[in-house]
Amino acid sequence: MIARILSFLVLAYLLGYALFAVLLPRPAGDEKTDAVVVLTGGANRMERGLDLLKRGRAKRMLVSGVARTVRPAELAIRYPGHDSLFDCCIDLGREAVDTRSNAEEVSRWMTKNKLKSLRLVTTDWHMPRAGFELSRRLGGDVEVIGDAVESNPSFRQLFTEYNKYLLRRAAVLVGV
Repeated sequence: MIARILSFLVLAYLLGYALFAVLLPRPAGDEKTDAVVVLTGGANRMERGLDLLKRGRAKRMLVSGVARTVRPAELAIRYPGHDSLFDCCIDLGREAVDTRSNAEEVSRWMTKNKLKSLRLVTTDWHMPRAGFELSRRLGGDVEVIGDAVESNPSFRQLFTEYNKYLLRRAAVLVGV
């Protein structure tokens, strides 16, 4: 009986991983939101956020998890052609060090700016956990649209992220 239960749990775990890997989120449509939130740490995230802002898909953008030493002028140099956006519409969040603190930082920023909808820009493999953390923190007051940046993650990267996602869900379930 114990062997069957363990076999079932292992099978459920492996099927969950397969679904996680196969059903990675996709980029969102072209709908407008009040804000774009870019979580640092992955390729093409900033480019996607800047493009959305430049095309008027949002009024403001928060880049969450920026190192304290980075200045807006440095980012403007790194992403040429967006100088005016860095002057008017982009805020740099410097408090976040992980996905959980990204959600806290975004929540404070959304409240401070009285914004009601956001487009979350992060890598496809990171979106499930980032979306979960953000939805938990914001509750039902803010509409969140996931806008995944497509990537080509390795087996190991997906496996690690799947386990982080499961552990975080379990931690929330037990109240941690």
